[in-house]
Amino acid sequence: MNAKKLTFRQCLKELLKYVKPYRLKLGIALGMVVVSNITYTLNPLMEGKITTQLASDAAGILEGTPGAHVQFDILFRIMGVLLILYLIKTVSQIFTAFFLTDAIQQTMHDIRNALQKKIQRLPVKYFDDRAFGDILSTVTNDVDTLSNALQQTLTRVLSAVLTFVFVISMMLYVNVYMTLAALVIIPLSILITRVFVKRSQKMFDMQQKTVGELNGTITEQYGGFNEILLFNRQGAAIQTFNDVNERMASSAFRAQFVSSLISPFVSLVTYLTIGTVAVMGCFFVIGGTLAVGELQAFIRYIWQINDPLSQVSQLSSQMQASFSAMNRIFTLLSEEEELRDGISPDLETMKGNVSFEHVQFGYEEELLMHDVNFQVKSGQMVAIVGPTGAGKTTLMNLLLRFYDVKGGSIKIDGIDIRDMNREDLRRLFSLVLQDTWLFSGSIYDNIRYGKLTARKDKVIDAAKMANVHHYIRTLSQGYDSFINEEANNISQGEKQLLTIARAILKDPKILILDEATSSVDTRLEKRLQEAMHKVMEGRTSFVIAHRLSTIRNADLILVVENGDIMEQGTHEELLAKGGVYAKLYRSQFADQVE
Repeated sequence: MNAKKLTFRQCLKELLKYVKPYRLKLGIALGMVVVSNITYTLNPLMEGKITTQLASDAAGILEGTPGAHVQFDILFRIMGVLLILYLIKTVSQIFTAFFLTDAIQQTMHDIRNALQKKIQRLPVKYFDDRAFGDILSTVTNDVDTLSNALQQTLTRVLSAVLTFVFVISMMLYVNVYMTLAALVIIPLSILITRVFVKRSQKMFDMQQKTVGELNGTITEQYGGFNEILLFNRQGAAIQTFNDVNERMASSAFRAQFVSSLISPFVSLVTYLTIGTVAVMGCFFVIGGTLAVGELQAFIRYIWQINDPLSQVSQLSSQMQASFSAMNRIFTLLSEEEELRDGISPDLETMKGNVSFEHVQFGYEEELLMHDVNFQVKSGQMVAIVGPTGAGKTTLMNLLLRFYDVKGGSIKIDGIDIRDMNREDLRRLFSLVLQDTWLFSGSIYDNIRYGKLTARKDKVIDAAKMANVHHYIRTLSQGYDSFINEEANNISQGEKQLLTIARAILKDPKILILDEATSSVDTRLEKRLQEAMHKVMEGRTSFVIAHRLSTIRNADLILVVENGDIMEQGTHEELLAKGGVYAKLYRSQFADQVE
C-alpha cells in the first residue's frame, strides 16, 4: 500500500506541474535575475576603471607632466554609469522578489490544497498505519520547508550559475593566464561540496523523519492530556518527548554540522587562489600588460566566483532538507487512492435490504472473518453483540466500504456494494460512533453538517428527536452557542446527543449506531431509546451494543466472536438455545442484580 520513495528527478517533475500555471511570473522573476547579474558583473570593471584613471592621473602629476591633473569629468562619467548599474540592479531585485514570492506562494497554496484533497481520498487503512502527527507534519512543516527553500534558494542558485558564467567571461576578457590559474578553485570546490553533500543527505532524511515523529508525539500527548494527568504519567510523557526530541536534535546537529563544513573549506581554497593570482597580477602590472584597476577588478571577480560557490555550499543544508520534504510531500500525493468509480443507483428508490454472502476479510494476510452470512430486510433493526475486539465494528466498516472484502460479497437491494460509487453508497447511511466528533463552530452548524441544505426548523426537529433541544435552549446563545476546537466546553453525553441529532437530520436509508448511547446516563438513555425507536421506524438499522438490555426488541441479533458470527436470531430464540448469547445476557443480568 505504501508508495515507493521518489527520486529527485521524479519529485522535480511533480513540482513543475504545480509551478506551470505561474510560469509567466516565474519567468519575469528569473529574467530580472539575469539583468541583476549582468549589472553585478559589470560593476567591478567600472570600479577598476576609476582606480586606473586615478592611478594614471596621479602618475602624471608625480612625474611633473605639463597640464597633468585629476580628470574629474572622466571620473564623473564613470561614476554616472556605475550609478545607473546600481539602480538597475536594485530595481531588478525588487521585481525578482515580488514576482518570485507571488509565484512560489501560489504554488504552495495549490500543493496544500492538493494534499488536503488527497487526504480526503485516501483509504482508511492509510491512517491506520500512520501517526496523525506525521501526516500533519507533511501538510505543514514539509510544505513550509519546501516554500522557504524555493523562496531563498531558487534565485540564489540561478544567480550563482549566471554569476559564474558572466564572471568567467569577464576574467577571460581581463587576462587569460590569470583566469586559468583562478579556475583551479572550481573543481576543488565541487569536489568538497560533493563529498559533504553525499555524507549529509541521509542525515537530512532522518531529520525530516524525526520532525514527523515529534509532531506525532506532541499530538498524541496533548490529545490524551487529561489521561496523562489522571494516571500521573507526566514524567513518562516528558521522557517520551525528550527521547524523540533528543533524536531530532542529534540528527539535526549531524546534518547541519556536516553540511556547514563546506563553506570554510571552499573559502580556504579561495584565499589560496587569491594569493596566487595577486602575485601573478603584480608581475603583469609591472610588465605593463595589465592595468592596476584591472588587477583590482580581477581580484573582485575571484570573490564573485567564491560567492556563488559559497552560497551553494551554505544553502546545501536547506536544499537537502527541502528535497527530503519534497519527497515526503509527493510520496503522499502518489499514494494509492480509494477508488470512487462505480454505478450510481437511484437512492430514492433504494429500500435498504442488506445481505452478507460468504464474506471473508482480514486486515493483514490472515483472515479475521471466514464465512459470514446473514440477511437483513428493509426496516429491520439488527443488533450486533460480542466481546471487545470480536469484529463488530469491522462488520460495519465493510458495509460502509471503509475496507473491501477479500471474499464473498455484501449487497444492498441485490447490488454488490463494490459495484457502487463509494460516495453514493455512503449517502445511504448515517453513522453515530462511540467516539464523538464535533468541529469548531456553532451547535447549529454541527447538527446541520448531516444535511447542509436543511432549514433551521428541520435542525430543531432533529434536536428534539435526539432529546438535546431542551439542553440547547438552556445555553445563553442557544443554537448559536460556540463549540471550541477540542469540543471540551460541553459534556461527553451532550456531544453524543448532538451527533445523533446530526444523523437524524440526514434521514438515511440505513442507520448505524456504534455504542451510541454509551456516554449518556441511564435516565437519558431511556429517553434516547424512545427517540431512536421513532428514528428507526421504516429504515434498516444496525446497533452495536454491550448493554444487552437495550436490544431485546431487535429483529435480528448477531453474536460475533473472533470475527465470525457464532449465533443469530431474536432475543427469545437465542436465549432458548442456551449458547453464547444466553451466557452473555445472564452474566450481565447477574451483574445488574448485584
